[in-house]
Amino acid sequence: MNKNVFAHTYEVSAKERSQLKGHKGLVLWFTGLSGSGKSTIANALEKQLVAQKIHTYTLDGDNVRKGLNNNLAFSPEDRVENIRRIAEVSKLMLDAGLLVLSAFVSPYSKDREGVRSAVGAENFIEIYINTPLSVCEKRDVKGLYAKARKGEIKDFTGISAPYEAPINPDIEIKTEELTIDESVAKILKNIEQKLAF
Repeated sequence: MNKNVFAHTYEVSAKERSQLKGHKGLVLWFTGLSGSGKSTIANALEKQLVAQKIHTYTLDGDNVRKGLNNNLAFSPEDRVENIRRIAEVSKLMLDAGLLVLSAFVSPYSKDREGVRSAVGAENFIEIYINTPLSVCEKRDVKGLYAKARKGEIKDFTGISAPYEAPINPDIEIKTEELTIDESVAKILKNIEQKLAF
């Protein structure tokens, strides 16, 4: 860090911001292959949370790459930087007292652990959207797998780039076994106590 940069101390604490909202902040980190259902489940979950008066914000891979991270490609180094930046944004939102739903392929376990460390292990819930590659390819809603198989997309996770599946995620959602509603219910049950003061 630059020796001429100094962190500012704020008069209002993260706890006070959370108390104002009536719940604790959390970072829900959705990881899984492209097309696994991360954003779909995160969106359905956010709708339920908002109905319960929980203050939320969803960070999604494509949306972040169109703005904040539009200067990054998909090389291993750029993927690491992509997740590092998202971790810092998630940390700021957590400090604001929000429940942050972060939906990113985040293929490297070391990077996901970096997010856990950045936001604090007590504030981080890793949710593995476990969908087999064959199912993701069959869905291929964006046509990305077909392009990757033709060699039109380099460094595509699951095809020409690795995905390191979580070994011991906080929550695992097997989308071949659970509906979207069942997935949302499972996550809600797991986070209920963590939101309460």
